[in-house]
Amino acid sequence: MNNILDQILGRPQAQKIGILAGIIILLAALYYTFLYSPRSDELTKSRDEIETARSQRSIKQRRVANLGRLQKDLIDLDFKLKEAVAQLPDKKEIPDLLSKISTKARESGLEILLFRPRAENYQEFYAQIPVDIVVRGGFYNAVAFFDEVGKLQRLVNIDNIDFKTPKVAGEQLSLDISTLATTFRFLDETERKKVAEEKAKAAKK
Repeated sequence: MNNILDQILGRPQAQKIGILAGIIILLAALYYTFLYSPRSDELTKSRDEIETARSQRSIKQRRVANLGRLQKDLIDLDFKLKEAVAQLPDKKEIPDLLSKISTKARESGLEILLFRPRAENYQEFYAQIPVDIVVRGGFYNAVAFFDEVGKLQRLVNIDNIDFKTPKVAGEQLSLDISTLATTFRFLDETERKKVAEEKAKAAKK
């Protein structure tokens, strides 16, 4: 080792500077290869992990901040669902509902001339049940009947109202009033499956 140092020190000034520069470059290369580069990779990996953790934390913080609002929305949707279910009876409740409609007509002072349910019209999850109704009585009796039907908890639409054959009965004007009352009911699972299958068949044609 001393001989090498003596040889280096015995060289001209320019060569000594060149040798020193080469040693510095070699040491720098060794440092980068064995110390800095692995550390740099570790730092990059750690930085990526930190950024990922921060991003996940931000997402979770936003979820926590919105939790109260989401819970309220869920409660509101549940309430609306219950309201919708209350308006659409199931199949076994339909006879009772139709009976209530005819009772409302009589209680309003109308004579029922026709009360005839049509065939059900199936949709995706519910069925429409149209009923042809013809009653006889005064105009205000008919208005009272329609108002009472509108107050029913179950959903009933009144359409196609027509006033016919006006007649004077004493001091009152009697009319034949025809209308189409449509109520609705939920389909059970078997019916919904059948409707879906029929729609799938129709789509293939």
